[in-house]
Amino acid sequence: MTMKIVLNGEGAEVDKDTSLSKLIEAYRLRPERIAVEVNRQIVSRDKFASLSLHEGDEIEIVHMVGGG
Repeated sequence: MTMKIVLNGEGAEVDKDTSLSKLIEAYRLRPERIAVEVNRQIVSRDKFASLSLHEGDEIEIVHMVGGG
């Protein structure tokens, strides 16, 4: 079964048992290079694995970019 979420302003479907860390893995993102907000609340990296996503959640993922 799947559920609908909003990821960076776009509709997306994920499995019902998806955690934030599974979502990050699915998009091949490096946790140490991103900041994540779920329903307008910043989520610390140590909570990625334990945070379960729910129908209608709004997730914003921002990539950190280095430069000089």
